Parts: sequence; C-alpha cells; structure tokens
Amino acid sequence: MSEAVSTKPKRSRLRLVLIAVIVLVLIAVVVLHVLHQKKPVRGAPPQVVTTAAATLGSMPETLSELGTVTPTATVTVLPQLSGYLTAVGYHEGQDVQKGQFLAQIDPRQYEIDKQQAQATLAKDQASLAQARSDLARYTQLNEHKSIAEQTFVDQQFLVQQDEAAVKSDLANIAQFDLDLTYCRITAPVSGRVGLRLVDPGNYVTASSSPGIVVITTMKPTTVQFTVPQDSLAKVLQRMGTGADLAVTAYSSDNSKEIATGTLYAVSNQMATATGTVTLRATFANDDEALFPNEFVNVKLLVDTLQNAVLVPTPAVQTGAPGDYVYLVNPANSTVSVHKVTLGPSDGKNTVIASGLSAGDVVVTDGTDRLSDGAPIKAAAARPASGASGAEAGSAAQAGAASGAHAHHKRPQGGASGASGASADSADAAS
Repeated sequence: MSEAVSTKPKRSRLRLVLIAVIVLVLIAVVVLHVLHQKKPVRGAPPQVVTTAAATLGSMPETLSELGTVTPTATVTVLPQLSGYLTAVGYHEGQDVQKGQFLAQIDPRQYEIDKQQAQATLAKDQASLAQARSDLARYTQLNEHKSIAEQTFVDQQFLVQQDEAAVKSDLANIAQFDLDLTYCRITAPVSGRVGLRLVDPGNYVTASSSPGIVVITTMKPTTVQFTVPQDSLAKVLQRMGTGADLAVTAYSSDNSKEIATGTLYAVSNQMATATGTVTLRATFANDDEALFPNEFVNVKLLVDTLQNAVLVPTPAVQTGAPGDYVYLVNPANSTVSVHKVTLGPSDGKNTVIASGLSAGDVVVTDGTDRLSDGAPIKAAAARPASGASGAEAGSAAQAGAASGAHAHHKRPQGGASGASGASADSADAAS
C-alpha cells in the first residue's frame, strides 16, 4: 500500500513538468513568429503635380542686349573767325532747321577790309586798262619796227602782271565775303540745340572751345548695341538674304516698349577683349521717345521658328543629367527623367529641339518633390499657352484618340510619346 502512495506523487510531478515544457514551447513559437513576421510595406503616396502637353507653335529667335541711343548727328557749332558775339538767335532746347540763324559776330571789321579790297581792285583794274591800251599801241609800232622789240615784250609782261593783280583782288574780296558769311552763324544740320555755351558780348576766336552751341539730331535716331561672336553668323546670314531684321527698344527696366526699328549696319571689326561686335539699328523716333545717350534694352529678332515643339518654361529642369523634363508615363501614372535639347525661349515657353513630340505630357509644377519613377496624380493637363488655339485643339484631339488606344495596348517604356502621355494625363485628371 505504501508503494501505491509513493507512485501517485511522482506521476503528478511528471505531468506538471510536461505541461510546463509544452507551455514554454508554445511561448517560444509565438515569440519567434512575432519577431520574424514581415512588416507590411506601405507605398509612397502619389504626388499631386500640374502637367501640360507639349504643342506645336511658332517661337521668335531673339537676341537681348544692352544698347545706347546714338544720334545720327551731334554737331558742336564753332566760330570760324574772331570777333565779338553780338546776338544769339535761338532759345535753349529749341528745334532748329538746317540754315537757321543761330548767332552773330560783329561784322564791321570785315566790312572795312572788304571795302579796302574793293578799292585796291579798282586801282589794279585801272592799271590793267592802261597797260592794255599801251600794249595795243606798242603792237602797232612793233609791226612797223618803230620801237625796240624789248619794249614790246616788257609791255606784254606788264599786262600779265596787272591781270594777276586784279585776280588777287577779286580773291581777297571773295574771302571777305566769306568772312561776312561766317559772321552770321547758321545751323549746319537740323536738330535740337542744347544749352547756350557763350553769351552775347564775349569775344570768340576761330574754333574756340567749347563752341557756340551743340546741335543733336533727334529724329531719326539710332541705337548701338553689341552681340556675342557666336550669334554673329546667324545675323549676317539673315542680312545676306536681304531680310529686314526687326529691333525693339525697351526701357532700362524692361517694363515698357519704347520704339521699333530695323537693323541697318554691322561693324567691320570685332572687339577682341570682349568677343563682341557692334551693331546699329535705326528708329524713326517721331515721338522722340528715344533720348540721346539713353541706355535701353534691345531685342533683335533674328528669325522665327515655325512648328516648333513648345513646353512651359517651368517644365525644363537642369541638373546632373543636363537639361531634362519629367515625362508622365501613361501606363502607371509615374514620371521619368527625360533628357531634352533646348532651343530658344521667350520666358513663358521654351522650344524643345529634340527629345519630345507634340502631345507629350510633362510636369510643370511640383518638380521639386519628384524623382525618377515617382507616382503622381495630375491636377490638370493643359496645353502650352504659347501655342495657337487651333494647334492646342489638334494636340488635345490627338491625345484623346491615342488615350483610347492606350486602354487596349500597353505602351512600352517611359518616354512613350504623345499618345500614351495624353491618355495618362486624362486618366489622372479624372
């Protein structure tokens, strides 16, 4: 009976140990399962961006430079003889015409000199008349051998001397007439006079500085500017075809268009220090909006590209790959980095010389949060605003047609072209 009692406690302890081992094993299994369980991967949420479709349009190819208004004529009127300035015939800032009276130098001394020259002329003319009369008489006597041959020859020389004296007197009178003309100073060109440099009562001398007044031609006028040597070939090529290149002048802050003109001259040398060449454009300037020596911004229209692929300028990015855009992939609503070659830009739109086709959809806003392959949600898909309405409409129709095709056939690659991009933009916007 004692053996039966001792066996019962042993079995109870064995059962408890077995239960404890089983519990520990279960706990270990649960712990291992929890530790090795993979956390669910949560995908990045799509970025909300603004998109635009590339379209075909025209783009002016311009050169923007800094120019200076250079008058066609700036003349400093200088006195050509000496004397007292007795009168001034203009108002400061007045517009004058060529030949208009400007100032008067005292002419009395030159009038007296002319009278003296006229008296000398009369005397020499009388001497010439007497010498010719004597020569006529000596000629008759010489024919009859009544006088010496030397006397006849001497009289011929005397007549020639008196003739020369008369010519000299006439030249002196002409010089005094010219001096009297110089006493009355007139405008050599049409234009606007500046501030008076010499007041009446001053004694002026020939070519004395600073002169009497400065006249500047206001209209027409020119604008002088420089272009880099890399752009010169295109300009010369266009001028060689006889084309009139339009030039537009803007205010110094580029806020207002001042005038339009045409390019008419290119300098014959290039500045080696700057690698630029000087060009000059002419402007009618009827409203005199261009003021001499004023600094202006100049835009030279070299050419106009037709049927060029246009995208909004904010869509163009520059980085390690070079120039690129974020192209919308129609298959999975993601974007890919797409390298492009840029053409001219007007600030609002940029020409894509290669890398895109009309209808391709690119990201225009929200590019700072994107990377290659990032998912997106397009807020809107609109055409580039620089394209015409007809061109934008044709691009939209092409995108819609290609979108229907995209539902039946999955396009290949990220840069899938116009059809896939337009379809994806439409799906994302909806």
